[in-house]
Amino acid sequence: MKKIILGAFLSIAFVACNESASSKIDKSKPKKPTEISLDQVDTTSDARMEFDAKDWNFGEIMQGESVEHAFTFTNTGSEPLIISNAKGSCGCTVPVWPREPVAPGESGVIDVKFNSKGKKGKQSKKVTLTTNMVPSQMILMVNGMVNLKEE
Repeated sequence: MKKIILGAFLSIAFVACNESASSKIDKSKPKKPTEISLDQVDTTSDARMEFDAKDWNFGEIMQGESVEHAFTFTNTGSEPLIISNAKGSCGCTVPVWPREPVAPGESGVIDVKFNSKGKKGKQSKKVTLTTNMVPSQMILMVNGMVNLKEE
């Protein structure tokens, strides 16, 4: 009796699963693409960063030298700006950023130090900021030339 019930159940399950999902789609209905812009997205923050400059060229330095630059920005939004992280593209590029929220209309500084130890030739490094803006990431660039020391 158990074998008959099990066989009947498996037969019903096989027949029920035999119909494919794609056969249920009505292909006669026209498809309308969904279009949305960032202006229509409900964001949690209206913080905005405006930099004096996002790129810094340190020129030419000798291998082993370190250079520093202060990227100055202003929060031009209507809500506090929070920088949750700042990360260099390698260990030779180290950013220091404000840990406290930057109020609307206030300015802040991202200090970046580049150490050329072990580097040579043209250098192009990124500093990626993670913030509460939309989009949440912003890139700062550090560029220059590292010349080998003559011995």
